[in-house]
Amino acid sequence: MLRTSYREATDTGQWSHDTTSMNELSDYDYELPPELLAKEPPPRREDAKLMVIRRHERTISHHSVADLPQLLSSGDCLVLNNTKVVPARLFGIRTETGGKWEGLFLDEPEPGTWRLIGETRGKLQAGETLTLHPVHADDSDETLVLKLIEREEGVWFAKPDSTTSAVELLTKFGTLPLPPYIGRKVANENDRTRYQTTFAKEAGAIAAPTAGLHLTPSILEQCKSLGVGQEFVTLHVGIGTFRPVSTDNIDEHVMHSERCIIDAATADRINTARSNGGRAIAIGTTSVRTLESASAATGQLTQFSGDTDIFIRPPYEFQSVDGLLTNFHLPKSTLLMLVAAFADLELLQEAYRTAIAQRYRFYSYGDAMLIL
Repeated sequence: MLRTSYREATDTGQWSHDTTSMNELSDYDYELPPELLAKEPPPRREDAKLMVIRRHERTISHHSVADLPQLLSSGDCLVLNNTKVVPARLFGIRTETGGKWEGLFLDEPEPGTWRLIGETRGKLQAGETLTLHPVHADDSDETLVLKLIEREEGVWFAKPDSTTSAVELLTKFGTLPLPPYIGRKVANENDRTRYQTTFAKEAGAIAAPTAGLHLTPSILEQCKSLGVGQEFVTLHVGIGTFRPVSTDNIDEHVMHSERCIIDAATADRINTARSNGGRAIAIGTTSVRTLESASAATGQLTQFSGDTDIFIRPPYEFQSVDGLLTNFHLPKSTLLMLVAAFADLELLQEAYRTAIAQRYRFYSYGDAMLIL
């Protein structure tokens, strides 16, 4: 159950809550039975459970993702993040010493220059090289050499010895960067399909927008046939999504930055749907961050292209989001804080207690909740 400031009130497992602060890190902590951590996706995307939270009625009900079209209304608009996860996890050796190196591609700030983080024994030096072999082709003799240029705040700038695009090189020499709690450093064949949305298009993320993993072309087509619109935005999930909040007072947390894009035509269509009485249903916290970043300056959704470090936590007044489909998130995470801002912290606490009691599956490959 979510821990706020609580004490055990009785021997029956009931808890007494004090939710007056909302800015203490402990307000967003909870204990999860380890068997509820989903390390594999469900057999089919639509087989995931779906908890529905209705904020105004303060009710919780239980469904499946397959029920989603019937839970929406004609005129609503789904907002989906079409980012595509790149095979950013890399394995190699230090060319001179043969020592093992393991790292993560972060991005390509300019053509031919990569930003990386990594681990190895000893201390890397500017000018030395790393030699990589294909992760999913044991019999391949191909190599990729990365020359380390300089290090800034724990991140290395490196240049590959190839003019091939970063996406093509990563596809050959990398593997999907699964979250650490899944326990697989190398993605298996199932991961390569299921740790990607069916509508992924714009390569650049190093983690999946996990709420979108549940949606199939069939579900989206059913929504469309019932008059529910679909609009696509892009937010490339970055390394910051894995970084824990380290300050006891969350107001002191420095939020990570991620690149997001929404074009003018998309913004106009979402605004039109809302002005006609429909709801903008964000598929995932990444879609929320994009919509709210694009609304921050004027309170009205407009086109936006750039980096955002928006930190959404209670209390927060949402400008362009009326509903949210999201997974169950890590304790003490900024994602959990965002959802608490949308759902109400006390109601979210009750939802997480219910999810644990009902044996919902948690995190990236887990079940979902729809908040309306």
